Amino acid sequence: MENIGEVKKLLSVPKDIVITSHRNPDGDAIGSSLALYLYLNKLGHTVRVIFPSEYPHFVSWMPDAEKIIIFDIEPELTESTIKRADIIFSLDYNSLDRIDKVGEMIRPLPCTKIMIDHHLNPDYFAEYMLSEPSASSTCELVYDFIEMLGEKDKLDIPIGECLLTGILTDTGSFKYATSPKLFKIVASLLELGVDDTKIHDFVFNSQNEKNLRLLGHCLKDRMEILEEYQTGIIWLTRRDYEYYDIQRGDTEGIVNFLLKMKNIKIAAFITEQPTIVKISLRSKGDFSVEQIAKKHFKGGGHKNASGGSSYKGLKSTLLEFKNILAEYKEEINA
Repeated sequence: MENIGEVKKLLSVPKDIVITSHRNPDGDAIGSSLALYLYLNKLGHTVRVIFPSEYPHFVSWMPDAEKIIIFDIEPELTESTIKRADIIFSLDYNSLDRIDKVGEMIRPLPCTKIMIDHHLNPDYFAEYMLSEPSASSTCELVYDFIEMLGEKDKLDIPIGECLLTGILTDTGSFKYATSPKLFKIVASLLELGVDDTKIHDFVFNSQNEKNLRLLGHCLKDRMEILEEYQTGIIWLTRRDYEYYDIQRGDTEGIVNFLLKMKNIKIAAFITEQPTIVKISLRSKGDFSVEQIAKKHFKGGGHKNASGGSSYKGLKSTLLEFKNILAEYKEEINA
């Protein structure tokens, strides 16, 4: 981050600070937000965390998660809290469009804006940016941010638990976007006393019977393999959502099961929402699904993990996605 000295000076006296992250927050969004929240509280700031929508159940155990303000539930409180802010942090998103109406509230405000994020092609709406697409997660960058400020001594077990949660989820238990630097960070968190086995159980071993039956349904009845494109697709209808009572976070990680197959290079998870069709894409190796998400589905993300959306309906979106794959056939099979 350029001008880290200016940020350090800004944080040297108590401020009213708001931390924001993206809609449908995942482990990295909530982990990075709560880690920064706990750190800034130690400095004496008044801090609030705001998400556009609710977070999944598997992160509800995290310290002070119950204090997060959800715009969909408390829009008036969200607006009044944002308007009071001296500093707004944008975590795990690179454009104010990613936070919908919350972004519309933030855009015109004269307060200081700071972005910490690891997605490609950031918008330059913040005065200060720590943007590093090669990072495993925003949690890794929050650790870097605290280190840049010379405040590693402020790290403790609760902060470390939040950081490790985001790192575990965004790397798929250290399968993606790892580096020697990342493992050094994780080692330092364990040295603090963070219990990695406990965190792993909270995040990955807290599903109920419904989740496993839903996974079985996806793999048995909703999976399609396109061998000529080395692609697997899983799709869910609105009726599926009703029958399995699917709540936020219940479908987390399902798309990754497609990549367990040796001959599959691209995985797509396409779901019919009440007013939109959501598309989650993953890939192995050098093929970038970010290009598909950005060009065709008004989305983006990372090279090997991106998402987007469509208003064309489920059947039309599935057909469109299959037709799009033909454009990339040579690149996929290279």
